[in-house]
Amino acid sequence: MADDSLQTSAVIPAAPEDLFDAWLDGEGHAEMTGADATGKATVGARFTAWGGYIQGANLELTRPSRIVQSWRTSQFGDADADSRLEIQFEAAEGGTLISLNHTGLPPAQVSDYLQGWEDHYFRPMREHFEG
Repeated sequence: MADDSLQTSAVIPAAPEDLFDAWLDGEGHAEMTGADATGKATVGARFTAWGGYIQGANLELTRPSRIVQSWRTSQFGDADADSRLEIQFEAAEGGTLISLNHTGLPPAQVSDYLQGWEDHYFRPMREHFEG
């Protein structure tokens, strides 16, 4: 793994279609993470998450299996390029295996984002879809 990238995954108790749709819809994204979000399921559409802390655009969409987005947070420096987030959804025992390949991150922030995916996405998503 490069020092500017991370890979992580989790099983979420939901169908791939439900996760794909929720990820791209502002209201659905907010419901599954517990934080304000905007977005829609079209290539080129801009999105925000976590009250504007995260922003980017949809680059590629293959429903229900794959999303590619440009992605940055308010912690990126002005000179930092957007990172690239690839999300894959695969049916698995207990729901869907969601796998993230996140590249082009500021190297000093990689470990924070790795923990952030668990704390601010996977955990609340499991709670939302279990309920």
